[in-house]
Amino acid sequence: MIKRRMWRLLALLFAFSLVAAACGGGDDDADDGAGETDTETTAAASDDEAMDEEMAEEEDDEGATGALGGAAAEEDIEAAVAGEDEEDEMTEEEMEEEEMFDRSTLEGIFEEAAARRAKTVAELTAAMESGEYGVGDDGVLRGPAGFEIDVSACPDDWSNTTGITDSQVRIGHTTAQSGNLAAYGNIAYGWENYFNWMNDNDPIMVGGSPRDLVLVVKDDAYVAAQTIEFVDELIEAENVFSILTLGSPNTLAVYDKLNEECIPQPFVMTGHPAWGDPVNHPWTTGLQMSYSTESILWGAWIKENLADLLPVKVAGLVMDNDFGLAYELGFEEWAHANSDVVSEYLPVRHDPAAPTLTNEMTTVAAFEPDVFISMTAGNPCLLAIQEAGQNGLIDDIRAKGGALFTPSVCKGIEAYMKPAGDFANDWWIVGGGIKDSTDPKYTSEPFIAFINDNLEAGGLDPAVSLYATGYMFGYPYGEALRVAADLPGGLNRTNFILAVRAIDMYHPQALDGINAQLNGAADAYFIEGSDFSKFDAGAQTWNIIGEIVDVNGRSTNCAWDKDNGGCR
Repeated sequence: MIKRRMWRLLALLFAFSLVAAACGGGDDDADDGAGETDTETTAAASDDEAMDEEMAEEEDDEGATGALGGAAAEEDIEAAVAGEDEEDEMTEEEMEEEEMFDRSTLEGIFEEAAARRAKTVAELTAAMESGEYGVGDDGVLRGPAGFEIDVSACPDDWSNTTGITDSQVRIGHTTAQSGNLAAYGNIAYGWENYFNWMNDNDPIMVGGSPRDLVLVVKDDAYVAAQTIEFVDELIEAENVFSILTLGSPNTLAVYDKLNEECIPQPFVMTGHPAWGDPVNHPWTTGLQMSYSTESILWGAWIKENLADLLPVKVAGLVMDNDFGLAYELGFEEWAHANSDVVSEYLPVRHDPAAPTLTNEMTTVAAFEPDVFISMTAGNPCLLAIQEAGQNGLIDDIRAKGGALFTPSVCKGIEAYMKPAGDFANDWWIVGGGIKDSTDPKYTSEPFIAFINDNLEAGGLDPAVSLYATGYMFGYPYGEALRVAADLPGGLNRTNFILAVRAIDMYHPQALDGINAQLNGAADAYFIEGSDFSKFDAGAQTWNIIGEIVDVNGRSTNCAWDKDNGGCR
């Protein structure tokens, strides 16, 4: 308890010192308050030529990024998988922070969250009051690491406070609560459950008075054309502050418009690499690990663990839409660059609405792969496991000493693994670094227990882990809203996106060793790490095998260009 009080005092002193530096300090003082990225970009005049050459080299590299944009460099990921990655040394301040809070209690988790918010608010406030961040006289919003939005280009009828009423903050959400991927619609119910808890226990304050967070949900059935219609409705008729979308094709269909309309679209429910584009789509961010990173992790695992079989034949079951395409392109590019690891790669596509996958999985089995990777989502993940068991693919691959992978988006035990019975045993997953709330290993943890208690109190079954996934998205959303509400000018859209782009938090649903942060235009991916886990059908649990891999801050930005095959 003494340590916690000391930390709160230190946080307050830190906040006051930053504000004082911004208000009364000279240029040198202001520089001291700059972030690491800002310091690195302030080079001496004698270094200008070398710096220009280095930037030119980086631009050449970015121009050739291809589908693997949105992921860290292949050598970084492979080194991490092999256990050779050099971890950044913790600063003395970071080590003190680790010791200050008791993450084994809900109180300690919430105290750490409050302290981290206070620190972020202090840093942003100091930069805003010095004129470094915030909306300048030129109409440009500036933030960390060169992040910019030209707010003067927003529509004439745009308002910074749309969606904030005398009693509410209205947030729009498009999702699939019907159709083949209807299970993902449960995320919205969990998200709403968390917001209800916030409203009742620790509400967002606007101008000194509480506001209820209200979720306005539209069921698009995972049909992109319907998403477009509902986004128009949310903008024109529902008076929403921000919009959250689910699904890669759905989000790609509307993110141009939402950015043109200057509407915040953070933490979208998809891991497509396109959300790492702070220059062309500054109002949009992702949350979960990029599918490009997942693709490289599959390859790195094969290289590290199947050395005796190399080169291997790999078959992928690919959902035939923008979601599946991100996986297909990512792994295809990695395989092409690593022909000594993958001799042949066969992607077999399926209709997202297909009721069965018998024909597609028959084609996969006939290819006689050494490795099978399911690159699909929702119920097709379950169907793929069942078909692989019934047509002998599982037995054939294991007889060779190969492996079968299900994708990170289908980690849910209750929804996808348990119904497959014994066929699900020993499947691998690059799990995205997130805990399954129904996994026996985690149910007694304080935040997971907090989630499950809240779900039950709200009439939702805690056995449905996708409800808890709503907390995975809702928790950082709430943290960003709280930071924005405490910035100069209070809660508004520009403060909110500034808070999102500066977020640095401990996410209690992430595995130990997984960082959760963004840094302006420099680091556009919130989670960049994962576990490698193997499913135990008897115990109904994912067993983590080996070390957690985290390449935080090393994923390249991605300006998505579907017509030309990926990121540019």
